[in-house]
Order: sequence, then structure tokens, then C-alpha cells
Amino acid sequence: MIDPISAAATASAAFTTIQRGFQVARSIEEMAGDLSRWMGALSDLEQAEKEAKNPPIFKKLFAGQSVEAQAMEAFAAKNKAEEQRAQLKQYIQYSYGQSKWDELVKMEGSIRKQRQETIYKQRERRRKFLEIVAIILLVVSGVGGLILLAMWLKGMQ
Repeated sequence: MIDPISAAATASAAFTTIQRGFQVARSIEEMAGDLSRWMGALSDLEQAEKEAKNPPIFKKLFAGQSVEAQAMEAFAAKNKAEEQRAQLKQYIQYSYGQSKWDELVKMEGSIRKQRQETIYKQRERRRKFLEIVAIILLVVSGVGGLILLAMWLKGMQ
């Protein structure tokens, strides 16, 4: 699962750098790397929230309390990110106009789509594979345990 605290820290650090860039009148193009890092972190926060709403089966069974804690962390981080987005929107609209904001939103959408198609799908496939392997191991060890128990009981007779 994506750690919402790490994603929030990355988003905050990138946003602070972006704010400083606006203070010293850097252009959006000069801040493209920072904006991209911030947008990637926001995408990770959104994914962390989705994963917290639908955690893996073994996490539900064996770490019940941490699932709720992670959901709260993702919620708090998402709210902070929304505040950052509102501030960034004001900076860009004031300095460059609505068209630059629209361009940035379009770029953010493409970054989210790319991350969804690569990173998150790969992580989901890995998670499902590990769940299947764990279930198979549990079933095999359960059946093996029953066979051993039956053999032991038969030997006792």
C-alpha cells in the first residue's frame, strides 16, 4: 500500500518549493519538475485513499486498526492537498491567467493516467498475486495438517 504520510510529505516539500518559485518570479516552465513531483504525490495520495477504502484481505484480517488509521491519514493528507491546490490555482490564475491553470490541470490528468496505467496497476497485480499465493499456502498447510492429524489418529488406534 502507498504510505499517505510519505506522499503528503513529498507533496508538501514540492509545494513549498513551488511557493518559493512564485515568490522569486520563476516561470511555470522553470518549475515544471516541482509541479510534476507535486502532482505525482497528489496522485499517490488519491491512490492511498482508494487503497485504504478497499484494503487487501489479509490486511483486513490481521491489521484491522491500522487500516482505519491509514484511512484517516489519507483523508487528512487529501484535505491538505486540496488546500495546496486552491493556493496554486490562485497563484497561477493571478500570475498567468485561466488558460495556464487549464493547461496545468490537463497535464495533471495525463500524469494521473500514466501513473494509473503503470505504477498502480503493477502494484495491484503484485498484491493479488501475493494474496493468491498466501491463500494457496494456507489451504495446502491446512490440508497437510489434517492429513498429519488423521495419520497420527490412525497410528494411535
